Amino acid sequence: MKYYLLNVMQPVGEPPGPDVLGEIEKRLDALNRELREAGAWVFAGGLHGPESSTVLRPRDGDVLVTDGPYAEGKEMLGGISLIKAPDLDAALAWGRKLALATTLPIEVRPFLGEAGE
Repeated sequence: MKYYLLNVMQPVGEPPGPDVLGEIEKRLDALNRELREAGAWVFAGGLHGPESSTVLRPRDGDVLVTDGPYAEGKEMLGGISLIKAPDLDAALAWGRKLALATTLPIEVRPFLGEAGE
């Protein structure tokens, strides 16, 4: 088994209205239940916007602290799911379900090593 990170790529800007978000939340709840029942769920959560982030950058033996992201973009990391899957194909199948539930692009990225090492 390997760990995979499923990154939800959310557009920058105002989120959709409560009626749209309510439907997405229902689909996400159902998907998280399915992940738990399959033994694949490890962790999931949404993130605040990039304006709430703090960047720590090593500089000349010290660490420079700045507010917000270094680069601006049209998409931001809106949430993550950490799952366990036997291989990339299985992780991609979960990623497809997450893309359909959120209506957003999903990046699937494997962790180095095996789960439980």
